[in-house]
Amino acid sequence: MRKKNISIKSIITIVSVSTMLFSTVVIGYLIISRWLSSAEKAAERIVENVGENIYNQVSSFMHIPQNVNEVNHKVIEYGILDLSNEELREKFFVGVLSAQSPHIYSFSYGTANGEYYGARRNEKGVIEIMRNDASTGGNSWYYSVNEDLTAGERVVQAGKFDPRTRAWYKAAEESGGPALCPLYKHFVMDDLTVSLSLPVYDASGSLQGVMGTHMLLSDIGRFLADAVRDYSGYAIVADKETGSLIANSMGVDNFTVLPDGSFSQRTVDDIGFPDIEKAFIQSTTNRESPLFYRGEEEKLFINMREIEILNATWVVMSAIPEAFYMKDVIDSIHLTVIIVVVALVLLLIIYHILARKLMKPLDNLIEVSTALSKGDLSKRVEVVRSDEIGMISESLNRVADKLQFLINNLEESVIERTRQLQRANEELKESKNELQLLLDSTAEGIYGIDLNGDCTFCNASSVKLLGFSGPEDILGKNVHRLIHHSRRDGTTFPIEECKIVRSIKHGRGFQTDDEVFWKADGSSFDVEYRSYPQMRNGEVVGGVITFSDITERKKREEEIKYLSSHDVLTGLLNRSSLAQIQKAVDVEENLPISVIVADINGLKMTNDVFGHAAGDELIKESARILLESCRERDLIARVGGDEFVVILPGTSEKETESIASRIKEGFSDARVQAVKCSISLGFDTKTRADQSLNEIMANAESFMYKDKTIHRKSLNRQLIDSIIDTLHTKYPMEKQHSIAVSELCGEIGSAMKLSQSQINVLKRAGYLHDIGKIVLDESILSKDTYTALTEEEREKIKQHSIVGYRILNLFDETLDIAEYTYSHHERWDGSGYPRGLKGEQIPLISRIISIAGAYDRVMNRVEGTLEEKREAALKVIREDAGKQFDPNIARLFIQMMDGKNA
Repeated sequence: MRKKNISIKSIITIVSVSTMLFSTVVIGYLIISRWLSSAEKAAERIVENVGENIYNQVSSFMHIPQNVNEVNHKVIEYGILDLSNEELREKFFVGVLSAQSPHIYSFSYGTANGEYYGARRNEKGVIEIMRNDASTGGNSWYYSVNEDLTAGERVVQAGKFDPRTRAWYKAAEESGGPALCPLYKHFVMDDLTVSLSLPVYDASGSLQGVMGTHMLLSDIGRFLADAVRDYSGYAIVADKETGSLIANSMGVDNFTVLPDGSFSQRTVDDIGFPDIEKAFIQSTTNRESPLFYRGEEEKLFINMREIEILNATWVVMSAIPEAFYMKDVIDSIHLTVIIVVVALVLLLIIYHILARKLMKPLDNLIEVSTALSKGDLSKRVEVVRSDEIGMISESLNRVADKLQFLINNLEESVIERTRQLQRANEELKESKNELQLLLDSTAEGIYGIDLNGDCTFCNASSVKLLGFSGPEDILGKNVHRLIHHSRRDGTTFPIEECKIVRSIKHGRGFQTDDEVFWKADGSSFDVEYRSYPQMRNGEVVGGVITFSDITERKKREEEIKYLSSHDVLTGLLNRSSLAQIQKAVDVEENLPISVIVADINGLKMTNDVFGHAAGDELIKESARILLESCRERDLIARVGGDEFVVILPGTSEKETESIASRIKEGFSDARVQAVKCSISLGFDTKTRADQSLNEIMANAESFMYKDKTIHRKSLNRQLIDSIIDTLHTKYPMEKQHSIAVSELCGEIGSAMKLSQSQINVLKRAGYLHDIGKIVLDESILSKDTYTALTEEEREKIKQHSIVGYRILNLFDETLDIAEYTYSHHERWDGSGYPRGLKGEQIPLISRIISIAGAYDRVMNRVEGTLEEKREAALKVIREDAGKQFDPNIARLFIQMMDGKNA
């Protein structure tokens, strides 16, 4: 029975359509699966990054009031601030609150006697002075703030108030240390409030009072909303123990006001998100932080982190809905499917038309081939195209011609055939040459080997990359022994482990990019190669290997890896890499393990006064000293702007003390700009396996802050002294000027019958009034007269009083004279700088410094005898009285100087 024939056209159509459909479905499945997987991973990374960002911001938010209390309570405890001095007391509280961000709405101090002092921001954000003592009858009165930071008009007269009855006071009193009181509703603003308080004791250990820093929590809610807005997500901060809401991004009120006027906090269960409720429950039973949870009902990706704040633990939760990352993916899938279907339909239509047209000449071909098979050599195929069918037709016609010719002349046909074979051999040789030329044109090295591993061919790039003089150095030689004999470290590479040999042995390709090839000069280079078996008649006869030099690519990869784990500025480990390495170091074999926490002193002042470039230099110099002071095996990381952590494996407490001493000694002579480098250190040692290394780090950090607090006054003194010493060393005339102005100010103060304490302040202000000139270039200070300066240089000169104010305002012992330095270039007629104050708006001490400074400058600028210089200087004072100088003080000064001359 004759088999049913299927046409070539049908076979091609079936195979082509099946292949297209199968390829489309498989490729589409793979692509869509990758899209979905990538989208989920991206969502996990996003929620992790968002969670970390929120965690860092909330931690920073709550660290500020702790730092405010820790930094400032010593001012009262050590008696630096005399609370009975109303002016200094109000400047202190207003100055501290002004330096803080707006969410710190109040900074206060309640005494053990029931007195209450401080500063607050009212509902408009304006700072007011608080006062409650015998002078107010035990009532709380609030005053506006003058430009000199003292109390102005009374703006609010509240009722009786005893700070000792407040929760924040009681919390600090009971704990005997820093305390976070329970949240409470602000008595004016519709917002939750949190207070961090710190008790203040006298030398005998008796409680003097409690310092409190109070914040509104609405800023956290606004930050949470901003942090997740771009992701259509949610963010919540809640108390871990009670589940009470602290802040949220959904606009849900964190509390409700009850009919009796009290308030009740809402909990996580009240927000109406089941997945978030489940995640919160999981966070209360799981100690891991951060914790990841994938929701079931609402398809949320949730990241949870814990924040330890004194006696409380908060849970920070950030969530991103599945719809955020799936919408674009689903839209892309739909669009892709539509495009693919349309493309398939168009391809099938085009294919059908082309196949029908292209296959039509086959009928004529079949007809002629049938005639030829029956012996009719007169038939010829009509050639209508130059495609494959046309070529077959031409070939068939030539076959017919040949057959007819051979039949007519067999001998001539044999001769002609011989000539054709010769031409074919020549063409084959030419093709071989062209193939070699093509191989030599590639950038990659290409060579072939036989079953013994000997080289059968190689291109020019192989010779060049391997450093040989020509192909003859490679051809016929065992390639493994020639270029692949050793590993990167020089150890022997056994031939049985070679992937190139395996590709021939197993008959399949191999690829790698983690090995090296060796050059003719004995050096090696990183190589990426692919090895494929060479087949002939179904059997492996050798292999073909392509390779390229990837040394530069490897270097870039190593650089990227290095930058991801190191701090860019110092080259030390960064916070994330320290966390990874910490786990590997924290093993019993490394006990005892010590941790040093270091914090640079004066970085903020350096940045504010000398610029961030100088601050960067201070950080780099500190990193250098740490590296030189520690051992090679110690791990040093920069974990913050001015904070470093050193982990010392196998180091006892005594050895750690020695290393800390070396660090301190390294900082003893180090300077950046005019700042003497110094650092505060704290350390602790883990001696048992059951101790937490994180707890050891926390202890070290606490000791560091203790060190910073104890030596804060001496450190501040060193910073000021280093600045003024640098200024006076570089410019001796400025030192003479400072001494002269200080002495003249003291004489003027005595002539004005000021108190001795006022005279002491006046002399200190006179000595330090030009400290801001430390930032000026030598080219400016070296010019003799003000008129010799360019306009740009004059503007820079005008900044020195502002810089001086910034410097002196940073330290408790100079805070009282910062304002006088700020205003000593104001003029009586209001044309001075920086604020254009007029008349008695200018502080008295600043007016005195103005006269003393001008007198000494003229004395040092003019030529002549001492008497001529005095006369010239007094002439300036006399002529500018009522313009630049206070006329009354100028008159008194002239009388004083005339009396001295007489």
